Amino acid sequence: MLRRTLIAACLTLIALPAGAQEAPRLSVVASFSILADLVRNVGGDRIAVTSLVAPGGDAHVYAPSPQDARKLADASLIVINGLKLEGWIDRLVKSSGTKARIAVATRGITPLQSDPHAWQSVANAKLYVANIRDDLIAADPSGEAAYEAQASAYLARLDTLEAQVRAAIAAIPPERRKLVTTHDAFGYFGAAYGLAFIAPLGVSTDSEASAKDVARIIRQIKAQKIPAVFLENVTDPRLTSQIARESGAKVGGALYSDGLSPPDGPAGTYIDMVQYNIRELQAALSP
Repeated sequence: MLRRTLIAACLTLIALPAGAQEAPRLSVVASFSILADLVRNVGGDRIAVTSLVAPGGDAHVYAPSPQDARKLADASLIVINGLKLEGWIDRLVKSSGTKARIAVATRGITPLQSDPHAWQSVANAKLYVANIRDDLIAADPSGEAAYEAQASAYLARLDTLEAQVRAAIAAIPPERRKLVTTHDAFGYFGAAYGLAFIAPLGVSTDSEASAKDVARIIRQIKAQKIPAVFLENVTDPRLTSQIARESGAKVGGALYSDGLSPPDGPAGTYIDMVQYNIRELQAALSP
């Protein structure tokens, strides 16, 4: 019985016309995890996407490996952010010898000076999606209908997300819409939604803040009446407790800015990341 079943299955496969066999998926490489998620939502099952910088990694300082060059050599489409985020990408592309199309996801976005984090504005993320859709169609014209439909569905989800962000910010009193953050990556978010992200005085983002740095931050918070502070490089709980106690500001957790969390974390997708960040901001800035 089993033998007859296997023979029948084999004959069915042989009888299938050539066009009915599953086509190979388009190989796409994205420079970092946020872009990879956007590409995945537009490309769906027609593509296989790989992210060079893994979730939790930093695209600013990433050091490409020989394996990365091989990934580019095998790719049909390479999607990058641009705006000088990936300072290493041109050298990697050259060394790989790739013939892939290079797609710049920020095409058409008006840049803020020295801030490449354009995806922090959901309106900009929609432009990313439109650019990705067009570049996928250029690389795989037979998939145009699928890419159009998937992009349209995802853009509708981003419309909902932007409404959520605006509602969350509107619920924060205007005088409390300001905070200190050590990572200067939220210029587009602030410009789009009316929040002031203030750089702390005297703290290097490359090292742990000292007691002297913290005292300076406390004076700044008091002088500018800042209700919340997100200090990603202040890991000593005694220092964060000192900031909260002496300044009166709430100390928030880390905001996701340059990459997603692992899939089982709180920011495993772009939409999850934005929703997580607005929850953290609303919790810290609300009275």
